[in-house]
Amino acid sequence: MFRLLNVSGRSALEVDGAWYDLARLSGDDTLADPMVAVGRSDELHGLTDRCASATPDGRVADADLGAPVPRPRQVFAVGLNYADHAAESGMEVPPAPLTFTKFPSSIAGPTADIPLSGELVDWEVEIVAVVGRACSHVRLEGAWDVLAGLTLGQDVSDRLVQMTGTPPQFCLGKSFPAYSPIGPALVSIDSLADPSDIALWCDVSGERMQDSRSANLIFSVPTLVAYLSSICPLEPGDLIFTGTPDGVGMARGRFLKEGDVVVSGAERIGELRNACIAGQGPFQP
Repeated sequence: MFRLLNVSGRSALEVDGAWYDLARLSGDDTLADPMVAVGRSDELHGLTDRCASATPDGRVADADLGAPVPRPRQVFAVGLNYADHAAESGMEVPPAPLTFTKFPSSIAGPTADIPLSGELVDWEVEIVAVVGRACSHVRLEGAWDVLAGLTLGQDVSDRLVQMTGTPPQFCLGKSFPAYSPIGPALVSIDSLADPSDIALWCDVSGERMQDSRSANLIFSVPTLVAYLSSICPLEPGDLIFTGTPDGVGMARGRFLKEGDVVVSGAERIGELRNACIAGQGPFQP
């Protein structure tokens, strides 16, 4: 079991509320880079065991946490992957994973501010799968084995940009700076009692908006890994935002505004806490 953090840009392991610098713990300076650590996730179980006899570097509560996977090569996202969200969107359940991208420049840490790009910015809490090894054409029964673990994400979405034009395009409206906060930790699969059934929720300024379990996914995490890897070779650190349950702002007629605080949570993974601040909208051609 392990919990991988990014503390001030360096890899760290979390044990009992304390963090341990991974490079110092291992004696390997290359493991200071969180992206290197993700690609060597098999080693992190044994290194976590070393923490029992090591001196911690600090308390997680006091740490400056960044995205546990700060520079993914590919960021996949899946739309309409909960039946209740498809229903509230007035759309049919897709016959295959409805896949789009969130550009890597949108990745941010668990407490990053969200600069709002307009008046129709929405929230979408999601479990995020993190690839741990290079793979292609993964078999369904082996899909969990190619993952470094799971983390939590917000698929922040500018609905005006997303829905402009016919047909609409999803990628840019979901890729403004800090529109993909993730964290607070990358949690190994064996840390979870059932990695296919994780509670997740989202509060906006203290009001519960989303509350579901990943067991309600239409296309499971293994299905997504098998499907995506049959088309695109996957590399360590690639992210898969697996979809959001019902309760998004577009269905409620309620969107994010300056001063809102979005708190996203998942059992065993932790919480994101992101404040909404004034930002800049897109150029109008």
